[in-house]
Amino acid sequence: MKASSGSIWDVMRSKGYSRRDFMQFCGYAAMVAGISKANLNAVADAFEKKARPPVVWLHFQECTCCSESFIRSSHPIVADVLLDLISLNYTETLQAAAGFQAEKCLTDTIKNDAGKYILLVEGSVPVKGDGVYCTIAGKTAESILQEAAKDAAAVVAWGSCASNGCIQSARPNPTGATPIHKLINKPVINVPGCPPIADVMTGVVTHILVLGRGPELDSQGRPREFYSRRVHDTCYRRAYYDAGLFVESWDDDKARKGYCLYKMGCRGPVTYNACSVTKWNGGVSYPIQSGHGCIGCSEAGFWDNGPFYQHLASFPGFGIESTADTIGATLGVGAVVGVTAHAITTNIRKRKLIEQERGGDETVAKRDET
Repeated sequence: MKASSGSIWDVMRSKGYSRRDFMQFCGYAAMVAGISKANLNAVADAFEKKARPPVVWLHFQECTCCSESFIRSSHPIVADVLLDLISLNYTETLQAAAGFQAEKCLTDTIKNDAGKYILLVEGSVPVKGDGVYCTIAGKTAESILQEAAKDAAAVVAWGSCASNGCIQSARPNPTGATPIHKLINKPVINVPGCPPIADVMTGVVTHILVLGRGPELDSQGRPREFYSRRVHDTCYRRAYYDAGLFVESWDDDKARKGYCLYKMGCRGPVTYNACSVTKWNGGVSYPIQSGHGCIGCSEAGFWDNGPFYQHLASFPGFGIESTADTIGATLGVGAVVGVTAHAITTNIRKRKLIEQERGGDETVAKRDET
């Protein structure tokens, strides 16, 4: 299903979009990619003149939710031309071709566009049983990955399956499910989430397309632009956490008031993602806003880190100054101990401030009397 050649502007113009539409799209693309307005002209120039990069999109052990997320980007123009932003030469899920014809698209891209194509990988790779748990066209997932990654200009691991193994690698991991970065000897851009946010995926591809390289990554190979802050730090319920106001049981009065879901097992304090900022479904909502605590799906090993509805024993650091690089993202396993320690400390501090203010008022009052 090799797409026609040409730039993004060529594709948009052929679909009837105006120059104004094109510039608005460039602005949106720059925004989601974390590119400043000062470089908007560079984005427009790249989209207007650069040929779309050939792309190979592999699918291994996954449920295709990453693809589902990608084709549901919130921007109306993206929704129409998203798959035309890139020359999508091969993808088992979306291609019309089948059998030998489909495999020829893959081998031709690897051979003819060596050093130019972008490799997008969705799903983990099984290594036990000689890879028998995932084979395509008689080849194991690992052999396909190694062949495709060898001459790729960039490799992106879509979703938690490809980034950290996700549920397939949960104990006891019978298939030996392994994330992409542990199998190939070259840098991998990890975009975790189950699935990752569509606009985040679009931003990563845009960054590579415009700047010719991947975005700045954290210690876990994730784009800093989207994974530098915890969901907890930008959550609209954070104020309730600081005030010690928590939901105690599902659908209680506190839940109806939108109090913090920490006691219900919310893992927002140890999860690095842009969910509470970028949100889902056109920026409408995200799990916590919809009344369900974060399950930490963008963190490695989240399936094995205890029941989703169990309190976290503790979590490292507080405040937006904490990052995955400085404190890590280790999830607490267990319950009860330290559940509201920070909230209590915060309330004590607030109480002291109130007492100080009251003491100051009394001093002023006595001075006025004299």
